[in-house]
Amino acid sequence: MADLIAVSYDSQYKAEEVRLELLKLQKQHLIELEDAAVVVKNQDGKIKLNQAINLAAAGAASGSFWGLLIGLLFLSPLLGVAVGAAGGAIGGALSDIGVDDNFMRELGETMQPGSSALFILVRKVTPDKVLDEVAQFGGKVLRTSLSKDQEAQLQETLSNRGIELDKVHAEATES
Repeated sequence: MADLIAVSYDSQYKAEEVRLELLKLQKQHLIELEDAAVVVKNQDGKIKLNQAINLAAAGAASGSFWGLLIGLLFLSPLLGVAVGAAGGAIGGALSDIGVDDNFMRELGETMQPGSSALFILVRKVTPDKVLDEVAQFGGKVLRTSLSKDQEAQLQETLSNRGIELDKVHAEATES
């Protein structure tokens, strides 16, 4: 079973930075993600979802392949590819894996303009190593499926380390 963690950031780009960091950590086998999506609320208040996997494109590719095969059987491969791609794209766009899109939009409505949030489903994690890497970005925990103690510990880690690093950075730029 995967744990849901949603963390908001004051910058439109910070959640994407954290997602890229988590993907690096996944390559090092320190975390196993089932899904990682970013919600951005721009200055105009419009919400945009950035999924890790484009389901419409994946569906179109799969549909093209199967359409080509079926089209070859009926001596019309180009028509088969076109129909297969269209059907696959529609099927991919209508399907939803990972974190529910409506849930992300609802939480996105509560965010301040010019901010972002990262929604991840975590299967496995090496907590101490991963937290050391992502704590530098700070953030505010919006929702989790963790226990209250684990959620409080996560928020404390993000808050303390994010503030400490911001102070160090501010002092370095003032010098």
